[in-house]
Amino acid sequence: MVLDNMKRFFLLLLICAAVSAPCTAQRTAATPQPTTDAEPDLSQTGKIAYHYKIDSKEIMLGDQTVLAIEKTPLYPSLDDLSTDGIVAVRQWMDTSNGTLYTALTSFEPGEHWLHIGSDSLLLKVNDVANVDTTSTEIRDIADIMNQPYTFGEIARTILFFWLFWALVAAAVLIVVRIKKRKPLISLPKTPPLPPDTRALERLEALRRQGLWQKGMVKEYYTELTDSVRVYLEESYGIQSTEMTTWQTLEAFKSAPVCNEDTSSILSQILNAADMVKFAKSMPQPYQHDLALDQAQRFVKTTAEISRQTETPESENIPS
Repeated sequence: MVLDNMKRFFLLLLICAAVSAPCTAQRTAATPQPTTDAEPDLSQTGKIAYHYKIDSKEIMLGDQTVLAIEKTPLYPSLDDLSTDGIVAVRQWMDTSNGTLYTALTSFEPGEHWLHIGSDSLLLKVNDVANVDTTSTEIRDIADIMNQPYTFGEIARTILFFWLFWALVAAAVLIVVRIKKRKPLISLPKTPPLPPDTRALERLEALRRQGLWQKGMVKEYYTELTDSVRVYLEESYGIQSTEMTTWQTLEAFKSAPVCNEDTSSILSQILNAADMVKFAKSMPQPYQHDLALDQAQRFVKTTAEISRQTETPESENIPS
């Protein structure tokens, strides 16, 4: 029973296969087969219309010009662009825009047709002047041609010459100043203040120090008399700092500013100071300020007398 059923099943399969075979064949015949793109025919480059431009249509013998062909499915090769009179030297591609560049040259003077696909252009090649290409004579190398100097070349030479010697002089000056321990740049010195101005400034500074108020009476009178003695030395050439009081008063008698008033003031100042420094005298507080006032009065009076005596002399000088 089972065997009969299996036979019936296989028989049914055979009948179905026989019925479906013709239909499959018909569908296969009716379905179009896919086709692949054909390879470009390189023999057809002469029929393509290219978009191109050339740097120059006229060159010198042996020079190069560049041909640029815009993006196209098929580019001409070096052999396609080479002719009897034109040589395509090399090619390179600009991958950013697909432009093909070709360097062209020629070693035959004249006019040559350049074929670019279906188009052509005339390339003119100029010969080098005064060159006989048919001659076989061997000649020596031509002498160097002498060209006249231009104004710019002469000016530049003179400038370099003076610049060189200026640098040499500057280097010598720097070495000399360094050896002599002098500054490289000497700045103008400020003119010194007059002796009377410096003396008054020292006396005023002494007043602000307040030495006698601090119990430094001896130091106070020493500084006071030193200011006066330095003033005498700078103004009238009296070496008072190396003299005693008596020697200073004797030397002051020959000064042009000496009179009864100035001589008396100077004597009071120096003698009062000697009493403090050597006799250990202790003046009253008001006498300290009085001594300083007398010193300032002495400087101002003598300075005024000096200016008055100098003015008439300057007015008598003939102009």
